[in-house]
Amino acid sequence: MAKTILARRKSAETLVAPLAGGILRVGCLATLGLGIALLGQAGDYFTSGAAQAMEIVKQSVGKLPDGTEVHEYILSNSRGLRVRIWTYGGTLITVETPDRNGKPAPITLYLDTLQDYLKGHPFFGSLVGRYANRIAKARFVLDGVEYPLAANNGPNHLHGGRKGFDKYVWGAEPVQGPDWAGVRLKRTSPDMEEGYPGTLQAEALYAINENNELRMEYWATTDKPTHVNLTNHAYWNLAGAGTGDILDHIMMINADRYLPVDEGLIPLGELAPVADTPMDFRTPKPIGERIGEVRGGYDHCYVLNKAVPGELSLAARVYEPNTGRTMEVYTTQPGMQFYTGNFLDGSLRVAGKPCLKHYGFCLETQHFPDSPNRPEFPSTVLRPGETYHQVTIHRFGVQE
Repeated sequence: MAKTILARRKSAETLVAPLAGGILRVGCLATLGLGIALLGQAGDYFTSGAAQAMEIVKQSVGKLPDGTEVHEYILSNSRGLRVRIWTYGGTLITVETPDRNGKPAPITLYLDTLQDYLKGHPFFGSLVGRYANRIAKARFVLDGVEYPLAANNGPNHLHGGRKGFDKYVWGAEPVQGPDWAGVRLKRTSPDMEEGYPGTLQAEALYAINENNELRMEYWATTDKPTHVNLTNHAYWNLAGAGTGDILDHIMMINADRYLPVDEGLIPLGELAPVADTPMDFRTPKPIGERIGEVRGGYDHCYVLNKAVPGELSLAARVYEPNTGRTMEVYTTQPGMQFYTGNFLDGSLRVAGKPCLKHYGFCLETQHFPDSPNRPEFPSTVLRPGETYHQVTIHRFGVQE
Protein backbone atom coordinates (compact mmCIF):
# COMPACT_ATOMS: atom_id res chain seq x y z
CA MET A 1 0.00 0.00 0.00
CA ALA A 2 1.40 3.36 -0.98
CA LYS A 3 1.83 5.80 1.86
CA THR A 4 1.62 9.53 1.49
CA ILE A 5 3.15 11.68 4.21
CA LEU A 6 0.78 14.63 4.31
CA ALA A 7 2.46 16.60 7.06
CA ARG A 8 5.55 16.38 9.18
CA ARG A 9 6.44 19.44 11.15
CA LYS A 10 7.66 20.92 14.37
CA SER A 11 5.12 23.10 16.10
CA ALA A 12 5.74 26.45 17.72
CA GLU A 13 5.46 27.02 21.43
CA THR A 14 2.00 28.29 22.42
CA LEU A 15 1.06 30.45 25.39
CA VAL A 16 -1.17 28.68 27.87
CA ALA A 17 -3.19 29.67 30.90
CA PRO A 18 -4.67 27.29 33.48
CA LEU A 19 -8.37 26.49 33.59
CA ALA A 20 -10.40 24.62 36.17
CA GLY A 21 -9.67 20.92 36.50
CA GLY A 22 -6.06 21.29 35.43
CA ILE A 23 -6.91 21.80 31.74
CA LEU A 24 -4.96 24.45 29.87
CA ARG A 25 -6.33 27.07 27.48
CA VAL A 26 -4.41 27.39 24.23
CA GLY A 27 -3.52 31.01 23.61
CA CYS A 28 -4.25 30.91 19.88
CA LEU A 29 -7.11 30.28 17.46
CA ALA A 30 -7.16 28.41 14.17
CA THR A 31 -10.00 28.19 11.68
CA LEU A 32 -10.31 25.51 9.05
CA GLY A 33 -12.78 26.96 6.59
CA LEU A 34 -15.82 25.44 8.29
CA GLY A 35 -17.54 28.66 9.17
CA ILE A 36 -16.75 27.51 12.73
CA ALA A 37 -13.55 28.19 14.66
CA LEU A 38 -12.45 24.61 15.13
CA LEU A 39 -9.70 25.55 17.50
CA GLY A 40 -11.37 28.69 18.69
CA GLN A 41 -13.74 26.99 21.06
CA ALA A 42 -11.92 23.74 20.42
CA GLY A 43 -8.62 25.26 21.50
CA ASP A 44 -10.18 26.38 24.76
CA TYR A 45 -10.02 22.77 25.87
CA PHE A 46 -7.04 21.31 24.03
CA THR A 47 -3.85 21.61 26.04
CA SER A 48 -0.76 22.93 24.33
CA GLY A 49 2.33 20.86 23.72
CA ALA A 50 5.94 21.93 23.40
CA ALA A 51 7.57 22.26 20.00
CA GLN A 52 7.73 18.66 18.74
CA ALA A 53 7.27 16.66 15.55
CA MET A 54 3.74 15.81 14.40
CA GLU A 55 2.98 13.61 11.42
CA ILE A 56 -0.05 12.74 9.27
CA VAL A 57 0.19 9.82 6.84
CA LYS A 58 -2.47 8.74 4.31
CA GLN A 59 -2.73 5.36 2.61
CA SER A 60 -5.32 3.19 0.87
CA VAL A 61 -6.70 0.14 2.70
CA GLY A 62 -8.89 -1.23 -0.09
CA LYS A 63 -12.16 -0.71 -1.91
CA LEU A 64 -15.82 -1.41 -1.29
CA PRO A 65 -17.66 -3.75 -3.68
CA ASP A 66 -18.89 -0.68 -5.61
CA GLY A 67 -15.31 0.48 -6.16
CA THR A 68 -15.26 3.25 -3.52
CA GLU A 69 -11.76 3.54 -2.12
CA VAL A 70 -11.21 3.57 1.64
CA HIS A 71 -8.29 5.49 3.11
CA GLU A 72 -6.46 5.34 6.40
CA TYR A 73 -5.07 8.43 8.13
CA ILE A 74 -2.30 7.84 10.68
CA LEU A 75 -1.70 10.59 13.24
CA SER A 76 1.43 10.42 15.38
CA ASN A 77 3.37 12.58 17.78
CA SER A 78 6.87 12.37 19.29
CA ARG A 79 5.71 10.76 22.54
CA GLY A 80 4.48 7.46 21.19
CA LEU A 81 0.81 8.29 20.55
CA ARG A 82 -0.26 6.85 17.20
CA VAL A 83 -3.88 6.91 16.00
CA ARG A 84 -5.31 5.24 12.88
CA ILE A 85 -8.62 6.43 11.36
CA TRP A 86 -10.42 4.91 8.37
CA THR A 87 -12.82 6.79 6.15
CA TYR A 88 -15.13 3.76 6.19
CA GLY A 89 -17.47 4.42 9.09
CA GLY A 90 -15.26 7.25 10.36
CA THR A 91 -13.68 4.38 12.27
CA LEU A 92 -11.08 4.80 14.98
CA ILE A 93 -9.12 1.65 14.15
CA THR A 94 -6.34 1.76 16.74
CA VAL A 95 -4.95 4.03 19.40
CA GLU A 96 -1.39 3.05 20.29
CA THR A 97 0.33 4.31 23.44
CA PRO A 98 3.43 3.26 25.43
CA ASP A 99 3.27 1.49 28.79
CA ARG A 100 5.32 2.47 31.85
CA ASN A 101 8.37 0.81 30.28
CA GLY A 102 7.95 2.69 27.02
CA LYS A 103 6.62 -0.35 25.12
CA PRO A 104 3.86 0.63 22.68
CA ALA A 105 0.70 -1.39 22.05
CA PRO A 106 -2.73 -0.81 20.51
CA ILE A 107 -5.26 -0.25 23.29
CA THR A 108 -8.44 -0.39 21.19
CA LEU A 109 -10.05 -3.54 19.81
CA TYR A 110 -9.70 -3.74 16.04
CA LEU A 111 -10.00 -6.04 13.02
CA ASP A 112 -7.21 -6.65 10.53
CA THR A 113 -8.71 -5.88 7.12
CA LEU A 114 -11.41 -3.86 5.42
CA GLN A 115 -13.14 -7.10 4.45
CA ASP A 116 -13.33 -8.03 8.14
CA TYR A 117 -15.16 -4.78 8.85
CA LEU A 118 -17.49 -5.22 5.86
CA LYS A 119 -18.57 -8.64 7.18
CA GLY A 120 -19.99 -6.94 10.27
CA HIS A 121 -18.72 -6.17 13.76
CA PRO A 122 -19.98 -4.76 17.09
CA PHE A 123 -19.17 -1.12 16.18
CA PHE A 124 -15.43 -1.42 16.90
CA GLY A 125 -14.33 2.24 16.86
CA SER A 126 -17.28 3.33 14.72
CA LEU A 127 -18.53 6.88 14.36
CA VAL A 128 -22.15 6.23 15.34
CA GLY A 129 -25.16 8.21 14.07
CA ARG A 130 -27.58 9.66 13.42
CA TYR A 131 -28.55 8.56 16.90
CA ALA A 132 -26.16 6.67 19.17
CA ASN A 133 -27.73 4.09 21.49
CA ARG A 134 -31.37 3.02 21.57
CA ILE A 135 -34.70 4.59 20.69
CA ALA A 136 -37.65 2.66 22.14
CA LYS A 137 -40.08 0.97 19.76
CA ALA A 138 -38.12 2.38 16.81
CA ARG A 139 -40.15 5.56 16.55
CA PHE A 140 -40.45 9.11 17.83
CA VAL A 141 -42.85 12.02 17.48
CA LEU A 142 -41.40 15.41 16.56
CA ASP A 143 -43.56 18.52 16.18
CA GLY A 144 -46.66 16.33 16.06
CA VAL A 145 -45.38 14.02 13.30
CA GLU A 146 -44.52 10.38 13.98
CA TYR A 147 -41.35 9.04 12.38
CA PRO A 148 -40.89 5.24 12.22
CA LEU A 149 -37.28 4.02 12.30
CA ALA A 150 -35.62 0.71 11.54
CA ALA A 151 -36.15 -1.83 14.33
CA ASN A 152 -32.66 -3.37 14.30
CA ASN A 153 -32.37 -4.32 17.99
CA GLY A 154 -35.43 -6.38 18.79
CA PRO A 155 -38.35 -3.93 18.72
CA ASN A 156 -35.99 -0.99 19.23
CA HIS A 157 -33.73 1.20 17.07
CA LEU A 158 -29.98 1.05 17.75
CA HIS A 159 -27.03 3.21 16.62
CA GLY A 160 -28.71 4.80 13.61
CA GLY A 161 -30.40 1.77 12.13
CA ARG A 162 -29.58 -0.95 9.63
CA LYS A 163 -27.19 1.31 7.71
CA GLY A 164 -26.02 3.98 10.09
CA PHE A 165 -23.09 6.37 9.81
CA ASP A 166 -20.71 3.50 10.58
CA LYS A 167 -21.40 1.88 7.18
CA TYR A 168 -20.61 4.82 4.89
CA VAL A 169 -17.34 6.16 3.50
CA TRP A 170 -16.81 9.69 4.79
CA GLY A 171 -15.06 12.46 2.92
CA ALA A 172 -11.78 13.32 4.64
CA GLU A 173 -8.97 15.86 4.64
CA PRO A 174 -5.93 16.35 6.87
CA VAL A 175 -5.93 19.41 9.11
CA GLN A 176 -3.25 20.87 11.34
CA GLY A 177 -2.75 23.68 13.81
CA PRO A 178 0.29 25.08 15.61
CA ASP A 179 0.54 22.14 18.01
CA TRP A 180 -1.96 19.53 16.82
CA ALA A 181 -2.65 17.34 13.80
CA GLY A 182 -5.84 15.66 12.72
CA VAL A 183 -8.30 14.56 10.07
CA ARG A 184 -11.66 16.16 9.36
CA LEU A 185 -14.49 13.91 8.16
CA LYS A 186 -17.70 14.93 6.38
CA ARG A 187 -20.84 13.30 5.06
CA THR A 188 -24.31 14.38 4.02
CA SER A 189 -27.13 12.25 5.40
CA PRO A 190 -30.15 12.73 3.09
CA ASP A 191 -33.67 13.51 4.24
CA MET A 192 -35.41 10.40 5.65
CA GLU A 193 -32.24 8.28 5.72
CA GLU A 194 -33.10 5.43 8.10
CA GLY A 195 -36.35 7.31 8.84
CA TYR A 196 -34.79 10.54 10.17
CA PRO A 197 -36.19 13.82 8.82
CA GLY A 198 -33.96 16.53 7.38
CA THR A 199 -30.82 16.61 5.26
CA LEU A 200 -28.05 16.50 7.85
CA GLN A 201 -24.59 17.91 7.19
CA ALA A 202 -22.35 16.07 9.63
CA GLU A 203 -18.67 16.69 10.40
CA ALA A 204 -16.21 15.10 12.78
CA LEU A 205 -12.65 15.91 13.79
CA TYR A 206 -10.08 13.47 15.17
CA ALA A 207 -6.95 15.27 16.36
CA ILE A 208 -3.95 14.63 18.61
CA ASN A 209 -1.37 16.86 20.27
CA GLU A 210 1.95 16.54 22.09
CA ASN A 211 0.29 16.01 25.47
CA ASN A 212 -0.98 12.60 24.32
CA GLU A 213 -4.54 13.77 23.95
CA LEU A 214 -6.98 12.51 21.35
CA ARG A 215 -9.77 14.95 20.59
CA MET A 216 -13.05 13.91 18.97
CA GLU A 217 -15.32 16.77 17.95
CA TYR A 218 -18.66 16.70 16.15
CA TRP A 219 -20.82 19.23 14.29
CA ALA A 220 -24.12 18.92 12.45
CA THR A 221 -26.68 21.20 10.79
CA THR A 222 -30.07 20.35 9.30
CA ASP A 223 -32.70 21.82 6.98
CA LYS A 224 -35.60 20.26 8.94
CA PRO A 225 -36.14 19.57 12.64
CA THR A 226 -34.53 16.25 13.51
CA HIS A 227 -32.75 14.34 16.30
CA VAL A 228 -28.95 14.00 16.48
CA ASN A 229 -26.73 12.12 18.92
CA LEU A 230 -23.20 11.32 17.68
CA THR A 231 -20.44 9.40 19.43
CA ASN A 232 -17.47 7.11 18.89
CA HIS A 233 -17.88 3.46 19.88
CA ALA A 234 -14.27 2.49 20.64
CA TYR A 235 -13.62 -0.59 22.78
CA TRP A 236 -10.68 -0.03 25.12
CA ASN A 237 -8.25 -2.41 26.78
CA LEU A 238 -5.36 -0.52 28.33
CA ALA A 239 -3.37 -3.72 28.79
CA GLY A 240 -3.35 -4.09 25.00
CA ALA A 241 -5.81 -5.43 22.47
CA GLY A 242 -6.18 -9.19 22.69
CA THR A 243 -4.38 -9.57 26.03
CA GLY A 244 -7.39 -10.71 28.06
CA ASP A 245 -10.34 -9.23 29.90
CA ILE A 246 -10.65 -5.75 31.35
CA LEU A 247 -12.07 -6.73 34.75
CA ASP A 248 -8.92 -5.69 36.65
CA HIS A 249 -8.90 -2.17 35.17
CA ILE A 250 -9.46 0.43 37.88
CA MET A 251 -12.38 2.66 36.89
CA MET A 252 -13.64 6.00 38.17
CA ILE A 253 -16.83 7.51 36.71
CA ASN A 254 -17.74 11.06 37.70
CA ALA A 255 -21.47 10.48 38.09
CA ASP A 256 -23.79 10.43 41.09
CA ARG A 257 -26.68 9.02 39.04
CA TYR A 258 -27.36 6.55 36.26
CA LEU A 259 -30.30 5.38 34.15
CA PRO A 260 -31.86 2.03 35.15
CA VAL A 261 -33.08 0.08 32.12
CA ASP A 262 -35.60 -2.60 31.20
CA GLU A 263 -34.77 -5.98 29.64
CA GLY A 264 -34.32 -4.30 26.24
CA LEU A 265 -31.83 -1.81 27.74
CA ILE A 266 -34.31 1.06 27.35
CA PRO A 267 -34.19 3.62 30.20
CA LEU A 268 -37.10 3.47 32.62
CA GLY A 269 -36.98 7.26 32.99
CA GLU A 270 -35.58 7.44 36.52
CA LEU A 271 -32.25 9.11 37.24
CA ALA A 272 -31.29 6.78 40.06
CA PRO A 273 -28.48 7.35 42.58
CA VAL A 274 -25.45 5.10 42.23
CA ALA A 275 -24.82 5.14 46.00
CA ASP A 276 -24.95 1.71 47.65
CA THR A 277 -25.26 -0.07 44.28
CA PRO A 278 -22.85 -1.95 41.98
CA MET A 279 -23.13 1.08 39.66
CA ASP A 280 -21.07 3.27 41.98
CA PHE A 281 -17.68 4.15 40.48
CA ARG A 282 -17.34 7.55 42.14
CA THR A 283 -14.24 6.24 43.85
CA PRO A 284 -11.86 4.06 41.80
CA LYS A 285 -12.47 0.31 41.89
CA PRO A 286 -11.89 -2.71 39.62
CA ILE A 287 -14.48 -3.06 36.89
CA GLY A 288 -14.99 -6.68 37.86
CA GLU A 289 -15.45 -6.07 41.59
CA ARG A 290 -19.27 -6.14 41.47
CA ILE A 291 -20.02 -6.89 37.83
CA GLY A 292 -21.56 -10.22 38.83
CA GLU A 293 -24.34 -8.29 40.56
CA VAL A 294 -25.31 -6.51 37.32
CA ARG A 295 -27.59 -8.49 35.04
CA GLY A 296 -25.66 -9.17 31.85
CA GLY A 297 -22.81 -6.85 32.82
CA TYR A 298 -22.52 -3.09 32.62
CA ASP A 299 -24.39 -1.49 29.71
CA HIS A 300 -25.81 1.65 31.32
CA CYS A 301 -25.81 5.38 30.73
CA TYR A 302 -24.30 7.47 33.52
CA VAL A 303 -25.58 10.98 34.22
CA LEU A 304 -22.32 12.90 34.36
CA ASN A 305 -21.77 15.47 37.09
CA LYS A 306 -21.72 18.96 35.57
CA ALA A 307 -21.44 22.38 37.19
CA VAL A 308 -23.30 23.76 34.17
CA PRO A 309 -24.83 21.89 31.21
CA GLY A 310 -22.50 21.56 28.26
CA GLU A 311 -19.24 22.24 30.09
CA LEU A 312 -16.20 20.18 29.17
CA SER A 313 -15.53 18.23 32.35
CA LEU A 314 -14.01 14.99 33.61
CA ALA A 315 -16.23 11.99 32.89
CA ALA A 316 -13.98 9.04 33.75
CA ARG A 317 -10.48 7.97 34.70
CA VAL A 318 -9.12 4.47 34.05
CA TYR A 319 -5.91 2.78 35.23
CA GLU A 320 -4.49 -0.60 34.17
CA PRO A 321 -2.17 -1.86 36.93
CA ASN A 322 0.06 -4.24 34.92
CA THR A 323 1.12 -1.79 32.23
CA GLY A 324 0.59 1.43 34.17
CA ARG A 325 -1.44 2.94 31.32
CA THR A 326 -4.02 5.56 32.25
CA MET A 327 -6.82 7.25 30.35
CA GLU A 328 -8.92 10.26 31.30
CA VAL A 329 -12.08 11.17 29.42
CA TYR A 330 -13.44 14.73 29.26
CA THR A 331 -16.66 15.61 27.48
CA THR A 332 -19.31 18.26 26.92
CA GLN A 333 -21.97 15.54 26.70
CA PRO A 334 -24.47 15.01 29.55
CA GLY A 335 -24.11 11.23 29.60
CA MET A 336 -21.74 8.33 29.05
CA GLN A 337 -22.65 4.73 28.23
CA PHE A 338 -20.39 2.35 30.14
CA TYR A 339 -20.38 -1.02 28.37
CA THR A 340 -18.20 -4.00 29.26
CA GLY A 341 -18.26 -5.99 26.01
CA ASN A 342 -20.94 -8.34 27.30
CA PHE A 343 -21.83 -9.64 23.82
CA LEU A 344 -18.30 -10.41 22.64
CA ASP A 345 -18.34 -14.17 22.05
CA GLY A 346 -15.05 -15.17 20.42
CA SER A 347 -16.42 -15.12 16.87
CA LEU A 348 -14.10 -12.21 15.97
CA ARG A 349 -10.32 -12.20 16.22
CA VAL A 350 -8.45 -9.22 17.64
CA ALA A 351 -4.66 -9.15 17.48
CA GLY A 352 -4.85 -12.72 16.15
CA LYS A 353 -6.81 -14.06 19.12
CA PRO A 354 -10.51 -14.80 19.73
CA CYS A 355 -12.19 -11.76 21.27
CA LEU A 356 -14.14 -12.99 24.27
CA LYS A 357 -16.65 -11.51 26.69
CA HIS A 358 -15.30 -8.51 28.65
CA TYR A 359 -12.17 -8.20 26.47
CA GLY A 360 -12.92 -4.49 26.00
CA PHE A 361 -14.96 -1.70 27.55
CA CYS A 362 -16.68 1.31 26.00
CA LEU A 363 -17.11 4.82 27.37
CA GLU A 364 -19.52 6.27 24.81
CA THR A 365 -20.03 9.96 25.57
CA GLN A 366 -23.50 10.95 24.38
CA HIS A 367 -26.98 12.18 25.18
CA PHE A 368 -29.23 9.76 27.03
CA PRO A 369 -30.76 6.75 25.27
CA ASP A 370 -34.37 7.22 24.09
CA SER A 371 -34.23 10.99 24.57
CA PRO A 372 -36.56 11.56 21.57
CA ASN A 373 -39.30 9.85 23.59
CA ARG A 374 -38.34 11.33 26.96
CA PRO A 375 -39.06 15.07 27.14
CA GLU A 376 -37.66 15.12 30.68
CA PHE A 377 -34.19 14.18 29.34
CA PRO A 378 -31.81 16.76 27.80
CA SER A 379 -33.10 17.43 24.30
CA THR A 380 -31.48 15.98 21.18
CA VAL A 381 -33.63 18.07 18.79
CA LEU A 382 -31.68 20.01 16.15
CA ARG A 383 -33.52 22.69 14.17
CA PRO A 384 -32.63 24.67 11.05
CA GLY A 385 -30.29 27.54 11.92
CA GLU A 386 -28.79 25.68 14.88
CA THR A 387 -25.45 23.84 15.04
CA TYR A 388 -24.99 20.61 16.94
CA HIS A 389 -21.53 20.67 18.55
CA GLN A 390 -19.97 18.25 21.05
CA VAL A 391 -16.40 17.58 22.22
CA THR A 392 -14.76 14.56 23.84
CA ILE A 393 -11.07 14.35 24.78
CA HIS A 394 -9.13 11.25 25.79
CA ARG A 395 -5.88 11.95 27.64
CA PHE A 396 -3.38 9.09 27.88
CA GLY A 397 -0.56 8.60 30.33
CA VAL A 398 1.24 6.15 32.61
CA GLN A 399 1.33 5.69 36.35
CA GLU A 400 4.51 4.45 37.96
